[in-house]
Amino acid sequence: MNPIDRAARTVRAGQETAEASAKVVARRLTIMGEAMANPLRADHAELGRMGTEKVEALTASAGAVASGAMDLADQGRRIADREGAEASALMTRLSKADSLAGAAALQAAWGMGLWSRALSDSWTMGEAVLKMQAKALSPIHAAAVANAKRLKA
Repeated sequence: MNPIDRAARTVRAGQETAEASAKVVARRLTIMGEAMANPLRADHAELGRMGTEKVEALTASAGAVASGAMDLADQGRRIADREGAEASALMTRLSKADSLAGAAALQAAWGMGLWSRALSDSWTMGEAVLKMQAKALSPIHAAAVANAKRLKA
């Protein structure tokens, strides 16, 4: 899936999550009001779900963010390693340049390569962030939509 489609899908999931959450909150407030009015007839199963399911969804979401952050850090490390090697190689070539014009040409070529790599890396890291967002939202979205469906909210 391309990054634009991934972003659009995540936006739709976010909107569905917000809509489902609003419905679930409204329905659960009614359930809590009924429980306060008549504790013996309360929907204790639903009341018990209210906390645990949030912890489960948020834990899964946090795990996705942590994993995604580790992937981003690893990408950053690889980029830094590569650029360190590129700079070292440039310095070696510059030390062997036979003229100022030759040194300038080497620096210009290195600068253009750096620019190209930076652009490519930014797209790659941007796509990784979009994937991380989708994975982080997924468990929360799933819980909210399932609750709305179960509660017929």
